[in-house]
Amino acid sequence: MCTFQMKVLTWLDWFHTVKLIPISNVEAQRVAPQLQREQLLEAIHCISQRGRIYRGARAIRFLGLRMPLLVPLALFLWVPGVIWVAERVYMWISRNRHLLSRLFGCKQACALLPERKRP
Repeated sequence: MCTFQMKVLTWLDWFHTVKLIPISNVEAQRVAPQLQREQLLEAIHCISQRGRIYRGARAIRFLGLRMPLLVPLALFLWVPGVIWVAERVYMWISRNRHLLSRLFGCKQACALLPERKRP
């Protein structure tokens, strides 16, 4: 997860329903031993309390239903066919994140999430 995503999700998580775990944290391997580091670098992942793993745009959709300001986006992602397009857009952005960060001047905003404590 990039720093920008982490900051946005932390700000939007009014009810503190999300626990963000950076790849560099040893807890990441304990929580999701079935996920390889390469998979975690490709996309945001979300693990539900029941253990189901959501990835990429599907993780955004899952999280969106738990964060009031993202509910409209999450509901839109449930429209048939939209998640298919959203996954492709998400993966294109993920593959090109370093180029996009240079183009839009993000500097380190799209770098790998540094380990930090949530306020």
